[in-house]
Amino acid sequence: MLLGASSAGSYSTILMFVVIIVFMYFMMIRPQKKQQQKRQEMMSSLKRGDRVVTIGGLHGVIDSINQEEKTVTLDCDGIYLVFNLGAVGKVVPTKSEELKDNQNNTEIESVEDTTTDTADDDVVTDTKVTDDKKEE
Repeated sequence: MLLGASSAGSYSTILMFVVIIVFMYFMMIRPQKKQQQKRQEMMSSLKRGDRVVTIGGLHGVIDSINQEEKTVTLDCDGIYLVFNLGAVGKVVPTKSEELKDNQNNTEIESVEDTTTDTADDDVVTDTKVTDDKKEE
């Protein structure tokens, strides 16, 4: 009888460790992998003329990229500086990209507003029916 109780306790302990490992995977490892993948996509899409900010906070425009040496040359108001590709912190969107994003967001918001408006009309209609019943 004592042997059966101890084996049930060990199964619950093992199950607890498995649950903790799964929890750690979904809360720590998976988001980190997604972030690394997003950064890799940003780094592979760099091209001449992109406005970037380095991890040190320096703003500049990409003049050239050397994939063999893994370096990037930035034009910072006429001063050309060479950095490792890993020093690029983020790409700053250009004005045309910002306008395009704003137009897309406006179109999405207008579609959402239309669907919200029809839902609001239903609510108003329901309250009118309720008001008519109260008057009777």
